[in-house]
Amino acid sequence: MMTNTLITAIEKRRTQYALGKTLPASQTEVTALIETAIKLSPSSFNSQSSRAVILFGQHSEKFWQIVKDELRKIVPADAFAPTDAKITSFAAGAGTVLFYEDQDTIKSLQQQFKSYADNFPIWSEQASGMAQYAVWTALANANIGASLQHYNPLPDAAAAAEWGIPTSWKLRAQMPFGANEAPFSEKTFMDDAQRFKVFA
Repeated sequence: MMTNTLITAIEKRRTQYALGKTLPASQTEVTALIETAIKLSPSSFNSQSSRAVILFGQHSEKFWQIVKDELRKIVPADAFAPTDAKITSFAAGAGTVLFYEDQDTIKSLQQQFKSYADNFPIWSEQASGMAQYAVWTALANANIGASLQHYNPLPDAAAAAEWGIPTSWKLRAQMPFGANEAPFSEKTFMDDAQRFKVFA
């Protein structure tokens, strides 16, 4: 296959659960990286509906404590140990990106373009996914490990109160990130013939 720098970058994006606190770049640089990746991500009608809250250090640990506290309410105590270990591993990282979608932006587009009204929430989810992927890939190429989590809506209300999140922002995903503290296993792929059809 021909050499392609984007594909090379995409190949580095992997799920990392073993996270550490020491980043290979400053918080200012990591913040700029995340913000730029989101700003360059596509969105329908250039709606730019994606929002992000970037938490470092104690703020990130606080978020995962909120998640843990909420999970304790629904996970039986005698079965909580694996859940506790997983959430603790996320808190062990250097930070967390909270991905939001601005519902006011979506509603405004629905009002402006009524014939597409039913599609804007779908396109918003697609925009969020692309923003998440862009950030994840950018972090990976900066040698920063990350994983994508979906504990919403459990921590939504407490997080909104803690960090003053606008009521129109809807939490869609969480991305803990940090130093890569473990190597990646080999990634396997299903047969191409089962996934793709090409006609030429």
